[in-house]
Amino acid sequence: MAESYPFSWLCGLLQLGDTFYPTGSYAHSFGLEGLVAENVVRDRESLRQFLLISVLPALRQSELPLVVQAWRAFEPPDWDKIGELCVLSSALKSAREARFAAENIGRQRVELAAKLRGHPLAVEFLRRAEAERWPVSPAIAAALEARVLGAPLEAALASVYYAAIAGLLAAAMKLLRLGQNGCQTLLTEMMELAPAVFVTAQNVPTDEIGWFNPWLDIAAARHETAAARLFIS
Repeated sequence: MAESYPFSWLCGLLQLGDTFYPTGSYAHSFGLEGLVAENVVRDRESLRQFLLISVLPALRQSELPLVVQAWRAFEPPDWDKIGELCVLSSALKSAREARFAAENIGRQRVELAAKLRGHPLAVEFLRRAEAERWPVSPAIAAALEARVLGAPLEAALASVYYAAIAGLLAAAMKLLRLGQNGCQTLLTEMMELAPAVFVTAQNVPTDEIGWFNPWLDIAAARHETAAARLFIS
C-alpha cells in the first residue's frame, strides 16, 4: 500500500535532509569559516550578500545543473555520462579542502543509499565508482538518491537547494552573532528565489556547468592551514 502512495518519496527526502542523517555535512562550513576569519563575512548583511552573489550563482550554474544532468543520466543508466559528471563535479572545486569535503560527504551518502535501501541502482553505482575510482560529490549522490526514491527532478533540486542554504546558515550561527530569527528570515528570502534558480539550472548544458569564484576558493584554501578552526572545511 505504501508503495502506491503518490508521494512516498517525500518521506525519504525528509530523512535525507534531516541533521540526524549521518552524512557528516554538519562538520563543514564550505569556505564560510575562512571568509569569517578574513572579516569578509562579519554580520547578517554581509552574510546575505555572500548568499546572493556567491552561493546562489554557484547553485544555479554548477551544483544544481550537475543534479539535473545526473538525474537524467541515471534513468536509464548511462554510465559513461555518469562517470564524466563525477569527474567534472570534482574538478570544479579547485580548493583541495573543498574537494575532499565534498567527496567524503558524497561517498557517505551513496554508501548509505546502497546499505539502507539496497536498491540495485545504488549498489551498481557504488561498485562502478569504486572500480573506476570516480570521485562522488553530493550533487551526484543527490541525483542517485532521488532516482532510488522515485522522486521527481524538481524535488531533488529543492532538497539540494534547501540543504545548501540551511547548512551554511547553521554554520553561520556558530561563527557569527546571528540568532535563529535572523537566520530564518534569510532562509525565507533565499527560498523565495529558488524557483527562478531551478528554471535556469535545468537549462544549463553540460559544457557550460561551472562557476568561477576565486574569492571563496582562496578562503577555503587558507582555511586548511588556519591556526585554529571550528569546521573541517
